[in-house]
Amino acid sequence: MSDDIRIYVADLSAYNGGRLHGVWINALDEVDEIQNQVNDMLKNSLEPDSEEWAIHDYEGFGAYGLSEYEGFERVHDLACFIDENPEIAGELLNHFGGNLDDAKKATEENYNGCHCSVADYAQELTEDTSEIPEHLVFYIDYEKMGRDMELSGDIFTIETAHDDVHIFWSH
Repeated sequence: MSDDIRIYVADLSAYNGGRLHGVWINALDEVDEIQNQVNDMLKNSLEPDSEEWAIHDYEGFGAYGLSEYEGFERVHDLACFIDENPEIAGELLNHFGGNLDDAKKATEENYNGCHCSVADYAQELTEDTSEIPEHLVFYIDYEKMGRDMELSGDIFTIETAHDDVHIFWSH
């Protein structure tokens, strides 16, 4: 379990009064625990009857951007998905417009591994599924094949580092 996926929940009464009051919370904590931490933060506010909060910051969600008023159950579910797939989850969520079900499906059903390039993937796929005559081996352009796979929408990629290209079937 990672402490790196967290949210900063701010007391809006204090914020509107020109003071910062809030708490960093591990987003992997159970939903009830997250709510309890927010309730405790609001009880300890210098503002009377403080009851409104907003997520003013977050860490560990990668390319995915949380809303200020994201529900704690959703925050927890997103954090769990990111914890299970730390390299690619934030990018996948961003790719699918925040749709967690589609992002999960991509990792469970459509993931084709990490490759140095799309060309390497095209070569591996071709060699695994076709018998290539020796006299044609040097005429095959795997870079163009890989590019065509992307442009046609057959695959999409997430690049996490140089020579780390994660390949997903689009359908």
